Amino acid sequence: MAEGNDQRDVRGDVRAQIREFLSTRRARITPEQAGLPVYGGDRRRVPGLRRSEVASLAGISPEYMTKLERGNATGVSDSVIEGLAHALQLDEAERAHLEDLLRTAGTTRPRAAAPPASGSGPPSSASWTR
Repeated sequence: MAEGNDQRDVRGDVRAQIREFLSTRRARITPEQAGLPVYGGDRRRVPGLRRSEVASLAGISPEYMTKLERGNATGVSDSVIEGLAHALQLDEAERAHLEDLLRTAGTTRPRAAAPPASGSGPPSSASWTR
């Protein structure tokens, strides 16, 4: 039972790290630096880029960006990682760190029960006789 709690703790920690990483990298880039038009002047409510702006630059949906920023990173493709790295103007070390975080988050889900040992399951169709 303690192993299940350990997995949840690891998942929670990785999810928090993803949230922090993506939000801090998003906050440090202005729309001007990203080549985007600025609407609203000084009335922007967030420092840096909005999630929707990063999503647009990365070629993903705003909903998917929100999901990633919440740490739900199961099955993230290489093209999404590349898009995020480009949109957030990450250097090689930051890109590698993001990839490690996303890959770790995608592999820390609780594992399904192991399949039955060979020979203990139902007979295969090849062993049926008429």
